Amino acid sequence: MADKDKIELTLSLESDHLDWLSEIIQDYDLPDESKAIRILLDYAIEDADKDEVFSPDNMRCKHC
Repeated sequence: MADKDKIELTLSLESDHLDWLSEIIQDYDLPDESKAIRILLDYAIEDADKDEVFSPDNMRCKHC
């Protein structure tokens, strides 16, 4: 599939976020971090309840 709608985006992540993504990439034989993030976003868009995901009870930051 062509990259027809993909855009470049710079993100700031904590090192343990990247460590987790690296594990996922290896465990599921994904090509890179970009693919892993797109899978997570597609899942959230299609299947997750955004009110639950972004509820104050679920807004947690291990680094705050």
